[in-house]
This record gives sequence, C-alpha cells and structure tokens, in this order.
Amino acid sequence: MPDDEELKGPELARAVLDAAKTKRSAGPKKKPATGRRMRGYSGPGPDPRDPQPFGAVLAKLVRSRGWERPAAEATVFGDWAKVVGADVAEHCRPVKLDGGELTVEAESTAWATQLRLLAAKLLARIAAQVGHNVVTKLHIHGPAAPSWTKGPRRVRGRGPRDTYG
Repeated sequence: MPDDEELKGPELARAVLDAAKTKRSAGPKKKPATGRRMRGYSGPGPDPRDPQPFGAVLAKLVRSRGWERPAAEATVFGDWAKVVGADVAEHCRPVKLDGGELTVEAESTAWATQLRLLAAKLLARIAAQVGHNVVTKLHIHGPAAPSWTKGPRRVRGRGPRDTYG
C-alpha cells in the first residue's frame, strides 16, 4: 500500500475501505445467529422469561405431569351444571365415575326416565366439555327407596305390606 500522505480524497477512502475488508476476511469468523437470545435484556419481542398467565403455567404443569384425565374427571363433578346444562343439573347429580362409567342419581323416577332418553345427548355434551373417552357410559337411577332394615326394632320378613293402603 502506498504511503498515506501520497493519497488524497477518493483514493484515500478506497485504500481505507480495502484495508478494512482484508482485515475482516483475515480475522476470526463469527458464529451465525441461531435464533437464541443472549443473556441480558430480552428486547421488544416475547421471551420465555417474561411473566406468564397463571392458566398457561397451570396447563403446562397438568400436561407435563400427565394429569389431563384426572382433571377432566374432576371437571365432570366440579362443573356439573356447566357440563350438562343448568336445567338438567337441577334435577340430577353425578355420584361416581369409575372406568369411564358415570353413575347419575336423578331426583325422581320421572327424571331418571327422561335422563335415560337423553343419555346420548348428555354423553355428547360431556365429551364436548371435558374431552372424548372420559365418560363412555351412563348409569342413571332414581332416588333410593327407604330401607326397612334399619332401626332398633326390626322384624324379619317381607316388611310392611298393607301399611299404606
């Protein structure tokens, strides 16, 4: 390279630019960007270190621990009115969920019959709310009849027959 005092104006600028290019090409190579951010301030975009909504954190925890099915089963009991509708929930309640078979107790035999007729629609509504294959079958029964076998004075036999008539 000629002496810097001999070059003036555009020739000097060209010489400096060429020297910078040769220095850059001879120097160590930088790593290409991998999309990960350096430590420090996160900048204007979203970052995994940013505060997260509680629902998102809870959903991630439920997924990672494998609690989806127990959470869905708990939803059947906890949000029964939301799952089947307020009008149906007024007249029945879930009793037991075992192996995908839900036992529902109706307040009267008439409502038990009505629920048996609506069983397919109830299963569809439950599946839409809590997921498929959580509840696969419904067992619907009416209110329990009074038992005559309890109490301090009890007589063996068929029980009261003509007491009510």
